Amino acid sequence: MSAFRTSGPARAGQYAALLAYLVFLAFPFLWLVSTAFKPATELGSLHPTWIPEDPTLDNFRQAFDEQPLLRAAGNSLLAALTAALVAVVVATPMAYVLARHRSRLTGAATGWVVVSQAFPFVLLIIPLFLVLKNLHLVNSLAGLTLVYVVWSLPFALWMLTGYVRAVPAELEEAAAVDGAGRLRTLVSVTGPLLAPGIVATALFAFVTAWNEFFFALVLLKSPEKQTLPVVLTHFLGAEGAADLGPLAAAAFLATLPSLVVFAIVQRRITGGMLAGAVKS
Repeated sequence: MSAFRTSGPARAGQYAALLAYLVFLAFPFLWLVSTAFKPATELGSLHPTWIPEDPTLDNFRQAFDEQPLLRAAGNSLLAALTAALVAVVVATPMAYVLARHRSRLTGAATGWVVVSQAFPFVLLIIPLFLVLKNLHLVNSLAGLTLVYVVWSLPFALWMLTGYVRAVPAELEEAAAVDGAGRLRTLVSVTGPLLAPGIVATALFAFVTAWNEFFFALVLLKSPEKQTLPVVLTHFLGAEGAADLGPLAAAAFLATLPSLVVFAIVQRRITGGMLAGAVKS
């Protein structure tokens, strides 16, 4: 067992590397928060500081006065929640079939799922635009949501397939021996074990749709239907000059939903791993 133990200096190095990585990840967000609360005089200073010397809420008030942030946030929330829900509902049974009934066809389907993620947005936007035009869904949140579902579905399917394969088939066989039917087994045994994976997949689909910019920019033309990432670009001038204070304030508000959703569901992701393995 001693061969697997980590020495004191090595462990300290691991913690130092982890701390450096966390600082690297947190730096942009902390700087964004600091900028959002700085007055205009500090934003133009040649010697920026981490903590605002005279914090203000003027940037937030100006951001809401200049752009319809609440309406845009509502559009983004509606599209992201709907896309996440539909993607999970569609991907879950498909993932179960791919994981439990392996064949050349399912192997080819899984490979295609992985390959499809390598397609660039620019390659897909023209076919998607033509399809949505024929369906009369261009410049509509319904059409944008459909695109988000199609775009997130392959990765959601790939994620859930891995979660299903991690559930021992012996648990389902034991439930069948005890007299449970297929539906009862899926609901009482497999379902609770898949719950963390379903939540994680839904979170991925939500965050992907919430932060998406390119499809929303191309497909939505009416100002009242634009999503939050598109509206954030309105704080940039014609020559690329940014209204830095209001932009930082609006961007900070745009990151909060993802953080709140993750804070709410992270305990469910880690807490329900073995719930379905308990026989009542």
